[in-house]
Amino acid sequence: MSTSVHPTALVDPKCELDDQVEVGPYSIIGGAIKIEKGTIIGPQVLVEGWVRIGKRCTIGKGVVIGAPPQDTNFEGKRSFVEIGDGNLIREYSTIHRGSKAESTTRIGSEIFLMAYSHIAHNCTVEDGVVVANMGTLAGYVTLEKKVMVGGLSAIHQYVKVGTYSIIGGCSKVIKDVPPYTIVDGHPATLWGLNSVGLRRANFSPKKRELLKRAYKILFRSGLNTSQAIKQIENELEPIPEIRHLCEFVKNSERGICKEKRNAAL
Repeated sequence: MSTSVHPTALVDPKCELDDQVEVGPYSIIGGAIKIEKGTIIGPQVLVEGWVRIGKRCTIGKGVVIGAPPQDTNFEGKRSFVEIGDGNLIREYSTIHRGSKAESTTRIGSEIFLMAYSHIAHNCTVEDGVVVANMGTLAGYVTLEKKVMVGGLSAIHQYVKVGTYSIIGGCSKVIKDVPPYTIVDGHPATLWGLNSVGLRRANFSPKKRELLKRAYKILFRSGLNTSQAIKQIENELEPIPEIRHLCEFVKNSERGICKEKRNAAL
């Protein structure tokens, strides 16, 4: 199947469209754009600037990719958006390019951005992430793999959200979210381990139990962070998930979300 461009669409001659790419009505593809095999661009989509979109992505109506960042320090220099394979980006979502010269906003693979999601400049969104309707990421946010962001939630700039964590709908996230946990609220607080999500992701009972014990030491023992991490390292088997949890907490620059009083585990 060859590339298909609707007669009303505008595609810059400099753009590279692989085989089986479809561009819908009234879409505008302009600039140094590379769109790979099997990606479908819906109607009224704008892709501009310096953008690479991977294979088998579906881009919904009115999506904007590669627009200049909403940053008062932006100097108009070249910057990029990199998008992986197999992503579903629903209607009216926005993904802005990097703020500093030659910097990049990075979107992984197999990601689902629901309607009206916003990914700001210099964000990193790893594989398998889901952002529900109107989820908003400020600049330089990192979402590790398999994160789920509830609808209408907002994440402060530079926040890092750990792998397999869930952010409840309408949350205001101003601190880093530890891996494997649930946060919710305004501001967001820890509500415990993401036990259901870990079970659905086929984490073994042993791994879930070790993570549960680590969580209790980190957030319920009364120890400070350094003391808690040392106790975890001394008492628990150093499986990769435990090591990642400890490194994430230890290296947090914004600080970690506090636990909600009387949170379940």
